[in-house]
Amino acid sequence: MNRTEKEAVIDRLHAKMAKAKVAILAEPKGLNVATVTELRRKCREAQVEYRIVKNTLAIRAAKGTDLEQLSEKFTGPTALVMSYDDVVAPAKILADFAKDRENFSLRIAVVQGKVIDAAGILSLAKLPGLPELRSRIAGVIAQPATKLVRMLAAPGQQLAQVLNARKEQLEKQAS
Repeated sequence: MNRTEKEAVIDRLHAKMAKAKVAILAEPKGLNVATVTELRRKCREAQVEYRIVKNTLAIRAAKGTDLEQLSEKFTGPTALVMSYDDVVAPAKILADFAKDRENFSLRIAVVQGKVIDAAGILSLAKLPGLPELRSRIAGVIAQPATKLVRMLAAPGQQLAQVLNARKEQLEKQAS
């Protein structure tokens, strides 16, 4: 890779690092192609970017971003996992992936400017994700409306039950 290609890679990586809400550094060792392909597929489905980075280029790209705090952690084989929307999704994917594999370890992460260790990443993975939080909020918003509809419908139902009971009473008297 010549100098202009390296500069282009650094610029693209810097732009991605600057807009990432969460970036996790992991250490993939001895993973076969099929395993890495499966991990990449899961990341793509969750709109999470997974890439193996050259440490020297990553350190240069991290300058001026939140990831600059992790410069000393770019050593050895390094996987950089970034998300631009959901903070929890990459942690969930990597925690699930790492629990079955001893040759894949989580190092450190930056979540919205704050550095967290591997234990923090695992704690983050236990939180509900963005889609789940959205559905919970929708449920909370819809709950008062549902209660209002039930309250408005209740008098009509009660009136119908009273009329039905009176009808049955009149039918019994007639027979």
